[in-house]
Amino acid sequence: MKVLWETQFAGLTPAARGKVRDLYDLGDRLLIVATDRLSAFDVVLPTPIPDKGRVLTQLSLFWFNLLRDVIPNHVLSAVEFPAPFDRFKDELTGRSMVVRKTQPLPIECVVRGYVSGSGWKEYRATGKICGIPLPAGLRESDRLPKPIFTPATKAVSGHDENISFEQAASLVGKELAEKVRAVGLELYGRAAAYAEPRGIILADTKFEFGLLNDELIWIDEALTPDSSRFWPAAHYSPGGPQTSFDKQFVRDYLERMRWPKTPPGPELPPEVVEATRAKYREAYRILAGRELD
Repeated sequence: MKVLWETQFAGLTPAARGKVRDLYDLGDRLLIVATDRLSAFDVVLPTPIPDKGRVLTQLSLFWFNLLRDVIPNHVLSAVEFPAPFDRFKDELTGRSMVVRKTQPLPIECVVRGYVSGSGWKEYRATGKICGIPLPAGLRESDRLPKPIFTPATKAVSGHDENISFEQAASLVGKELAEKVRAVGLELYGRAAAYAEPRGIILADTKFEFGLLNDELIWIDEALTPDSSRFWPAAHYSPGGPQTSFDKQFVRDYLERMRWPKTPPGPELPPEVVEATRAKYREAYRILAGRELD
């Protein structure tokens, strides 16, 4: 079982290392490599999760292909890598994409179908999420009357902050903000309708978009356990937090050990690593309809 903490290609330096991905600049293209790093509470932990990067890449490719009629995406290839990266094809295959370089929008495009996470906290305090009034008396994890577009800032460090549609429009322009909202809601609706009969609730998700020659492009990752809340429908019980197909095992372990949520992060025990790996793989199997390659 190969695990990749970070890429180390002789003579090649990434343009950036994110919490999970290493990015290489290829001029008008990018090479995005999803490692097995895992962050929790905005801290990258020292213990990788085997298969995590492969799940993120291959599930993204699945959704980009399934929903390609809604909006163009940035993927050029996930099997062919230009020189000199072709020398590392064995390490790259399954966890990497060559993509078109775009100008990313300075907002996170979040769509929610259920009240959870930061949306639940905001609703409890104000009765609204991102300035959108919601019915009184909703419980945590309740389904919303209809999905809502709830943008957020892109924080360089720390947490993104929810903003109103008007604030998003001030950052990208009203026409573009309206287009992003419409596309985000359609992507969410299509994905949720696909997942539901397969026993998965798509509670909310985060989309990233960019511009290329004034065309809106879907970029980054697509509907993965890192960017979405996937809940097993069989266990859905509104009125509190839900079990989910993501790093919840890690969060629960960290909460129990009373780690202060500041660097450095603690090592994870083998049973937490394996349980988390299994959840990522299960999400892929159910949604893609086959085992991870």
